[in-house]
Amino acid sequence: MRVRCQTHTLPGVLDDALLADWCLRYLGAPFERVLFRSGFLSEVVGVELPGGLRAVVKARPFQPRIAGCLQVQAALARVGFPCPEPLTVATRVHGMTVTAETEVPGGSPLPPEAGAAPFAALLARLIGSAPAPAAVPELAPSPPWTGWDHPGRGLWPDLDEHGQDLNLAGGPEWADDAARRVRERLTSTPGRVRIGHGDWESQNIRWTGRDPLVVHDWDSVIAQPETAIVGLAAAMWPREEGPDAVTATVAQTADFITSYQLQAGREWDRREIRDAWAAGLWVRLIYARQEAAEGGSQQLDRLATEIDERLDHAALR
Repeated sequence: MRVRCQTHTLPGVLDDALLADWCLRYLGAPFERVLFRSGFLSEVVGVELPGGLRAVVKARPFQPRIAGCLQVQAALARVGFPCPEPLTVATRVHGMTVTAETEVPGGSPLPPEAGAAPFAALLARLIGSAPAPAAVPELAPSPPWTGWDHPGRGLWPDLDEHGQDLNLAGGPEWADDAARRVRERLTSTPGRVRIGHGDWESQNIRWTGRDPLVVHDWDSVIAQPETAIVGLAAAMWPREEGPDAVTATVAQTADFITSYQLQAGREWDRREIRDAWAAGLWVRLIYARQEAAEGGSQQLDRLATEIDERLDHAALR
């Protein structure tokens, strides 16, 4: 989940000269041509190397947790999970973390009309295949949109992914009150920590028919209780990129949580189900608060129509 904010986009740092030097040092040859440039919170450049190898080079502000994310991605690629294979370790360039991975082109979104089951099954496969949190470098802190477990003293993370402090931004009291209840619940009922993906949205997953081709955005790896990982995904899974992108309805969230239990082969107890709903509410709340801080209201207005039902599912009313 990345709310696009006009004032906090990342400036370009991978000019052709720096990119050529970096490719020579870490990929063994300078690039022959640039295939594309894109990015928002990260700068992403597709390159073609001698011999036809195509790689995606990514630069983003340095965070120690990226080393752990990269190890998780590499471990999953080794066991056949559909993700790009990392080609380098995390390197440091002018205060940025720069990495490269194989390009996996093609595929298409799976329409939400297909239901939550394919998305839930793929997440269950990821969680079941991922290494234990203790086997990889530290993954904390969680990305802010997943960060109900943040270490800050305020209600919201000290800084979100755009560099803004939502604790200083105005917003409706009902949203802050709900977020406070979510944090109190989830921090008081810790569960077994697993590794998962904290941005489990349709825009990050491409399919060939109903078969998963590739999952992107591995900077969003998180280590949280399984119920929280699932709840975050359940609240956001249908979302594609664009100004009219929609999050999961209450019914779609319920479908995902139920489907995940079936795919994982274990029925959850009532506490686990309510914790999943609570985690999903966190991401919806911070999404709406970020939009409101930028002067928007679409997500906040939509959440206002669902808040009571979501609080009830989470047993927070």
